[in-house]
Amino acid sequence: MLREVLGQAFFALTLFGCLILVLATLALIFLLSRHLALRARGVAEEAWRLAGPLPPDAALPHVVVQIPSYNEGAIVARGIASAALLDWPKDKLHIQVCDDSTDDTTALAQAAVQRCVATGIDAVVLHRTDRWEFKAGALQSAIAQTPHDYFAILDVDYVPHPDFLRRCMTALIADPKLAFVQARPDFLNSGENLMTRAQTFMLDYHYGIEQATRSWGGMMLPFNGTCGIWRRAAIDAGGGWSGDTLNEDWDLSYRAWNAGWRGTFLATVPVPGELPTGLGAWMTQQRRWASGIGQVALKLLPRVLRNPDLSFSERWGGLFPLFAWFGHVMFAVTMILAVIALLLKPSLGWRFALFVYAVYLFGWAALFGSMLIANRFVGRNTPLWRYVIDFQIVPYLTLYVCWANLRSLPATLMGRSRVFVRTPKRGSASTSS
Repeated sequence: MLREVLGQAFFALTLFGCLILVLATLALIFLLSRHLALRARGVAEEAWRLAGPLPPDAALPHVVVQIPSYNEGAIVARGIASAALLDWPKDKLHIQVCDDSTDDTTALAQAAVQRCVATGIDAVVLHRTDRWEFKAGALQSAIAQTPHDYFAILDVDYVPHPDFLRRCMTALIADPKLAFVQARPDFLNSGENLMTRAQTFMLDYHYGIEQATRSWGGMMLPFNGTCGIWRRAAIDAGGGWSGDTLNEDWDLSYRAWNAGWRGTFLATVPVPGELPTGLGAWMTQQRRWASGIGQVALKLLPRVLRNPDLSFSERWGGLFPLFAWFGHVMFAVTMILAVIALLLKPSLGWRFALFVYAVYLFGWAALFGSMLIANRFVGRNTPLWRYVIDFQIVPYLTLYVCWANLRSLPATLMGRSRVFVRTPKRGSASTSS
C-alpha cells in the first residue's frame, strides 16, 4: 500500500516537473522569438553606438585594464602583451595584473610588465599573499590603488583586438547611465576538438542570443566577468566587488542594476579567449558557475522583488536570467523523479517513460534550433552536417550542467562558502573555425 501511494506521489511530482520543463522550453522559444523581433533594430542601434565620435585623444579619460591572475603560467605574459597593444593614448592606459598566484606566474607577470613599462605604459603587478574573496577581492583591492574612473576587465586568457577599448569606450562615454559595456567573448580554439566545438555552440547561444536579446530588450543584463568595461561610479553604487558568491560578475551586475544602473551588450565586438579543451577542466568551470548563480539567486532575488523603483516588466526582466538555473535544477530533479516513479510503480510502463522522453526531446529540439540560429548570427556558419554531428555531445554536456546545478543546491541553501577554483587553460594559439 505504501509503495502504491509513494508511486502515485512520485508520478504526480514527475508530471509537475515535466510541466515546468515545458514552460522552461517555451521560455527559451519566447526568448528566441524576441531576439528575432528585436534583431534588426538592435543591430542598427549597436552600429549607431559604435559609429559615435570619441573625444580627441587629449580629452580621452584614463582607462585601467585589470587582468586577474591565479597560477596562470605562461599565458599571463600573452595576456599582458595583448593589453599593451590596445589602441589608447599611452599616458592614459594603465595595466593592473591582479595576481594571487602561488607559483612562478608572479615572476612571469613581473617580467612581462617590465617590458610594458619600457615602452612607456604604466603597468604593475599587484600581488596578494592570500586569496581573500578570490577574483572579486583582487579586483576591489586594485581599484583602491588608482584614482581613475574606467576599468576594463580581461581574464588572462583573452586576447582583445587593438580597437577593443576605442569601440567599447565609444558606447560607454556616450551614455552616462551605462554601468558597463559588455563585448562578446569569442574563442581562439573553437575548432580544436569535439569538446570545444560543442562548447562553442552552447556559448554562442548564450552570448549571441540570450545576452544580445536582454540588452536589446532593456532587460537585466548580467556581466560575463570579462571582455567588458565598468564605470567606477556604478561599481561604487553597487557596493563594490564582493566575493561572497562565486559569480562576482552577476552579483555586482544585479546590485548595480538594483541601484538604477544599466549595461549594454555589443554583439559585433568579439574578444577571442580560450575554451577548456578537456572534460575535467570544463566540469570544474561548470561546478563553479552552478554554485555561483545559485548563490546570486538566493542573495539577490529578495532585493529584486522588494525594489519599489522597478516596474513589473523590469522585475520580470531581472528574474528571467536566473530562471535558467532553476530550469537546470528542475531538469535533473524530473529525471530522478521519473526513475523513482517507475521503480515504485512499474505499471506506469512504457507510455509514461515515452511521455517523459517526449518532454525532454521537445527541449533538445528547441536547443538544437536555437543554437543553430546563434551559430549563424555570430558568423560562425558551421556546415549543417558538421553541426549535426558535433551537436550530439551537447545534450550530455547539458545533463551535466543540470546535475551540477542540482548538486550545488544544498550547499547554496545552507549558505556554505565555496573556494573559487580556476578553470585551467593551456594558452592555445589556434584560431577559430
